Amino acid sequence: MEPSRAICRDCLADAAPGASRCPRCGSPRMLRHPELASLSIAHIDCDAFYAAVEKRDRPELRDRPVIVGGGRRGVVATACYVARTYGVRSAMPMFKALAACPDAVVIKPDMDKYVRVGRAVRAMMQELTPLVEPISIDEAFLDLTGTERLHRATPALSLARMARRIEAEHGVTVSVGLSYCKFLAKIASDLDKPRGFAVIGREEAQAFLADKPLSILPGVGPAAIRRLEAAGLRHVGDLARADSRAALEALGGDAGRLSRLARGIDARRVTPERETKSVSSETTFDTDIARFDELEPILWRLSEKVSLRMKRAGLSGRTVTLKLKTADFRIRTRAASGPHTQLANRIFEAGRTLLRAECDGTPFRLIGIGLSDLAEAAAAAPTDLLDTSTERLTRTEAAIDALRERFGAAAVVRGIALRQKPRGA
Repeated sequence: MEPSRAICRDCLADAAPGASRCPRCGSPRMLRHPELASLSIAHIDCDAFYAAVEKRDRPELRDRPVIVGGGRRGVVATACYVARTYGVRSAMPMFKALAACPDAVVIKPDMDKYVRVGRAVRAMMQELTPLVEPISIDEAFLDLTGTERLHRATPALSLARMARRIEAEHGVTVSVGLSYCKFLAKIASDLDKPRGFAVIGREEAQAFLADKPLSILPGVGPAAIRRLEAAGLRHVGDLARADSRAALEALGGDAGRLSRLARGIDARRVTPERETKSVSSETTFDTDIARFDELEPILWRLSEKVSLRMKRAGLSGRTVTLKLKTADFRIRTRAASGPHTQLANRIFEAGRTLLRAECDGTPFRLIGIGLSDLAEAAAAAPTDLLDTSTERLTRTEAAIDALRERFGAAAVVRGIALRQKPRGA
C-alpha cells in the first residue's frame, strides 16, 4: 500500500509521509498512517471536559490542578491533567483526591454550562456529517464515509480541521480516534490524550489487539474476566485464537460478539440518535390495583430497574415522574425534582411520596416510574459536607450491584420486593 501524505495538525499543511516536522510551520504534530486516506469511522472525546471548561472560563487556573466534583464527602467528576499527575482520577472519593493533591482547586459542577458547550461541540460534528452518534455529553461516534467531495478533504483532514476549530472557538480540546470500525475508533481516541489523534488501520488491527487485556473489550467485566482466565484466556489475542467451545463456556451467549471484536471485526453502524431524554420502566396488571401497600413493592422493583439502566448508561437524573393509568385508561403523571441521582432508593422515595397522594381508592391498571433532566452520573455526587446518607447509599447499592453481577439478580433482594406480587405485575 502506498503511504498516505502526512497532515500537520496545527496548520493543516500537507507533507511527505516521512516528514518529522511540518514544512510550513515547523510543528512536530504530524498525522501520518499508511491507511490514513481510506479510514472514515471516528470517535471524538473531549479532554477532561468539565475541568477544561472551567479553566477556559478562569484563565488564572490554567497551570493549577483543578478538580470538578462534590464536597469532601463527594467524588471526583473530572480532574484536569495537572491533577492527574498526582494520581487523582474520576470517581475517586474527594477526601482521597485532596490527600493526593492538597493544593487542588475544587469546583462544584455546573451541568447547565457543560451541556451548552457540549451541544456547541456536537453541532460542529454535525456540520461534518449527519451520521453522529452521541455517547455522552462530551463524546460521539462519526461516520464520514462519502464526505470527501462535500468537504474537499479526506475524513482525516476534516477531523483535524474540526479539532482545531473546537479549540479555537470553544476553548476545549478533543482527542480523535480514526479507524474502520467503532470498536477500534474508540480505543484509538484514548491512545494519545490530550489533544490526540490516533489511527488504527485494518492491516494492523489484530496485531495491535493481540497483547491487550481482555478488559479492553466492551461488556467484559471482572466476572467475565475470571471465567476467561479459568479457561486459559488472558489477552485479546487468546480469545481471537480460542476455539468456539472455550469461548462459549466462558462467555455464553456473548461469545460470538466478543470473539469477533477480538479479531477486529465490528459491523455496528454509526447510528444518529437523539440524546436520551428520560429513562423509565412500567408494568401493566392483569387485575386492577387500588391499594397503596400492593402498589408500593411494584414501584420498588421498577425503581431498581430504572436505577440499573441509569448506572449502566452512566447517567443521573433530577426529575422523578410517576405514571399511573386508571381502569378507564386515563393517564395520571406526577413529578418531583431534586438533586441528580441514579440510586434506586432515591428514585423510590420520591415515587412513593407521589404514589401515596394518588392512592384515593382509584383502581389502576398500570404503574411506571422514570427519571428525566438527565446528566452524566458525576452530577449525582453529593455536594453537602453533611450529606452522609447519599454516600452510604451509593456504597450499599454498588455492593449489591456487584453481588448481583456475580451471583445473579436474586442474590440480594430487599424485603419490600418479597411481598406477594399481584398477578401480572
